[in-house]
Amino acid sequence: MAKVKAKPKRPRGQIETLPSGSLRVSVYAGLDPISKDRVYLRETVPAGPKAEDQAEAVLARFQLEVYERRHPRTDATVDQLLERHFKDAKLGFKTAKNYRSQADKHVIPTIGRVKVRAVDADVMDSFYSELRRCRDHCDRQPRIDHRTNRAHECDERCKAHACEALSESSILYIHQILSGAFRRAVRLKWVTINPIDFAEPPSPPKPRPRPPSVEDAAAIVNEAWKDPDWGALIWLTMVAGNRRGELCGIRWRHVDLNRGVIHVQRAIGQYGKETWEKDTKNEDDRRIVLDPESVAVLSEHRDRCEQRAHGLGAKLARDAFMFSRDPLGETHLKPDSVTQRYSRLVARLGIETSIHKLRTYNATELLSAGVDIRTVAGRHGHGGGGATTGRHYSAWVSEADQRAAGTVTPRMPARPRRADLPPMAEFDPKHPFEKLAAELRDGIYAGTLAVGLPIPSVKEIGRQNGVSPSTAQRAVQLLSDWGLVRVEPGRPTLVAPQPAKNSVSNAEGSSTEAQVASTEIGAETIELEVRRLGVTVASLQTQADPRDAASLHRLLLGAVKRHGSEPHEIDDFELIVRQPGDDAILATYVALSP
Repeated sequence: MAKVKAKPKRPRGQIETLPSGSLRVSVYAGLDPISKDRVYLRETVPAGPKAEDQAEAVLARFQLEVYERRHPRTDATVDQLLERHFKDAKLGFKTAKNYRSQADKHVIPTIGRVKVRAVDADVMDSFYSELRRCRDHCDRQPRIDHRTNRAHECDERCKAHACEALSESSILYIHQILSGAFRRAVRLKWVTINPIDFAEPPSPPKPRPRPPSVEDAAAIVNEAWKDPDWGALIWLTMVAGNRRGELCGIRWRHVDLNRGVIHVQRAIGQYGKETWEKDTKNEDDRRIVLDPESVAVLSEHRDRCEQRAHGLGAKLARDAFMFSRDPLGETHLKPDSVTQRYSRLVARLGIETSIHKLRTYNATELLSAGVDIRTVAGRHGHGGGGATTGRHYSAWVSEADQRAAGTVTPRMPARPRRADLPPMAEFDPKHPFEKLAAELRDGIYAGTLAVGLPIPSVKEIGRQNGVSPSTAQRAVQLLSDWGLVRVEPGRPTLVAPQPAKNSVSNAEGSSTEAQVASTEIGAETIELEVRRLGVTVASLQTQADPRDAASLHRLLLGAVKRHGSEPHEIDDFELIVRQPGDDAILATYVALSP
């Protein structure tokens, strides 16, 4: 049987001579997966004495790229790449919406028809320059920017167009979108390299936290308490640092008031008017420990919710949302509505801030109090340090979280109690400090010194009234005994209504304010327990005034030195004060390091 002679393979590619004398190299590279058209690699070599050798080298390079599948396989454009990227990428609902919005407004009208393989650093730099020129991508011709696209009569709101640059943060956001899309193009072999890596994107904005000051935070929370439910939400944001979507997604089954823990595992997302329940950011699942005061806030809030449900003849469901406009808690708040209400609140107070800054306020207060950054990251649900610490140091983080739970609340302004200021009792001032205390008391009842805000310092009171600091100190102590201010070592003295400490009952059963002795409270025998990071390190008995912060500070500082620690480590220690033979705690004294 005669052998059939094999037909020789046609060489891949060809070199053509153009009328100008130049040589054009063409190599077939397959079908375009998008358009299904034939794809050719082409390059023109200028005429010259070495043109043939150069053309042969280009032909060999093209053939090798096709053999190794390193050649661009498509003539797809940037808008086709973005469509493929948005289809295949695993994006959250809101992220996908934002990506498409930015692409439709800024990318597709400018470089959307540019072929993917033609995009390089020069194209990207020109694109960024256009974004910095005009965010509306105008044609540089005079025009009027109308207030609406519908038929209307122009008024002062229809103005001549003025070019305005797109912000650097928005340009960086678009850069990140395109970078992800071209990484996909590299994986799909649409291009061999990612051209976005060679572009010059804007520098990331420098972080500028700018949390509200202590005075602004006091004004904000006091204004919020006019609506107790709204006040509870703002309070929780300040002390726990939750995101607004997490606050809207908390259900009562996530809250353990007996243990003082909130389980943060769900959040509410919103885009436009559309809302949905979803996992938290970074899909973290964390528990936040609450201090006793915050537990009391949420207990009162739950009582209000149960009373509203009871008024409708129903029982508050365990699955009800903690913050809701519905009496039964069946619907959640909208995150955008929370933001808008908070913006109106701070606008009334003349404070420039946002609700997100309350998270910054919480983190700043924790870090200022000495809480380590990994614990703060864990409480806030940040990635990186918080997640790693939770996996490898979970026992240590639990203890640190317990200590962190009560750190922010002492710095918070006093929340309004269910009782107003105590009734003003008859008082005949005789001594200078009593007269000064009476003047300050009248200012509190008149509203000059508002509830929840700090009063002037002892030195300032003394300077303003021409008295010694000791006289001013005794006047402030008298206000505290009347239940009008809250005095805590190392903290501003706040106007805070409290039950009167020194009240006695007369024969008719009515309560009158007890007269305060003009002499200072004397020393007494007390038992002290010194703890370091929650562990008892020493016990002693001494003669001291348990209400005198200066005496307690000296005792604690001496215990720190005897323990072998440095004075700057005093914030690791606390002093528990008791009566001899009594387990009840009179006071707990802590101090910040100098």
